Amino acid sequence: MPEILIHVPEGHSDRLDKTLAALAPEEAALSRSRLAKLIAEGAVLGPRGTVTDGKSRAEPGEYAIDIGEPAPLDAQPEAIALNVVYEDDDLIVIDKPAGMVVHPAPGAPSGTLVNALLHHCADSLSGIGGAARPGIVHRIDKETSGLLVVAKTDRAHQGLAAQFADHSAHRRYLAIAHGMIDPADARLRGLPGLAFEPGSVLRITTMLGRHPSDRQRQAVSFDRGRHAVTRARLVQAFGSPASAMLVECRLETGRTHQIRVHMAHAGLGLVGDPVYGGARRPSAKALGAEAAAAIMAFPRQALHAAELGFVHPVSGQTLTFASPLPADMAELLARLQGGPDGPSDREPGAQ
Repeated sequence: MPEILIHVPEGHSDRLDKTLAALAPEEAALSRSRLAKLIAEGAVLGPRGTVTDGKSRAEPGEYAIDIGEPAPLDAQPEAIALNVVYEDDDLIVIDKPAGMVVHPAPGAPSGTLVNALLHHCADSLSGIGGAARPGIVHRIDKETSGLLVVAKTDRAHQGLAAQFADHSAHRRYLAIAHGMIDPADARLRGLPGLAFEPGSVLRITTMLGRHPSDRQRQAVSFDRGRHAVTRARLVQAFGSPASAMLVECRLETGRTHQIRVHMAHAGLGLVGDPVYGGARRPSAKALGAEAAAAIMAFPRQALHAAELGFVHPVSGQTLTFASPLPADMAELLARLQGGPDGPSDREPGAQ
């Protein structure tokens, strides 16, 4: 039967169901209530054997969770074209276009990546993700473009999920955002959860959880939710004064909407983000009328999963994949680089 492995490190002394829910890969869909039920049913094997009390304190070590056989799949195969970057018997790497939902959900029962994969891979997809998410190890938002890996076997799913859980998988995103990362910016240095690392890298560390009044959104917290860490580095600044930028984001953790929420928390919301970007209007004076208009017209969050790296869970080979900026982001970047005076040559930290 499919099994999820979760490592509880030293220092976790909270109740077991809460700890396992916080550490479980999001794509395993293991809520605290589901974990409490699995624990009560004797489906969780801990360092000292089977555990049946979810309220007991977590102990450091490995926990094996038997999630049972996946329910029958309702999603139907659909002949949707896929940009396959790599494929073997165990996994497949896809370069997803913006606008494609990863897995079926209310409001998107068809036309998803899962529907396309069911057609492309036939019955060869891992069942660990459950009925609606076969093979899905991690995901990217509907309007985010770029790379993701899908497991075709349970063995590959477990190995990949472990790498995402222990943060050894490499994920690099490119985004176009409002504002500018500058270590000399007192505002950035004064915000909770923000710190600068060597190389002018902005480290954002918070908890992330459901917004208290809007279940479709995520919100920053410092006392509830899942631990989340994003590192952001300025690649190129635009405008005079600089008021937009191309930014590189690297994920240490992978929470729902993580980059979008963290950048908004820093006051550096992504261009085109209708949920977290706010109503920020670009300055035509700083950027030029054409560039400012292009920002206002951009129809999605300007976020692209540009690099993905991991160790193949079966062969042990290190694999790294890269995806160029899609046409819409490349065009927006060209508009920003074009005026009014070209890209800013201001270095982070300059006065």
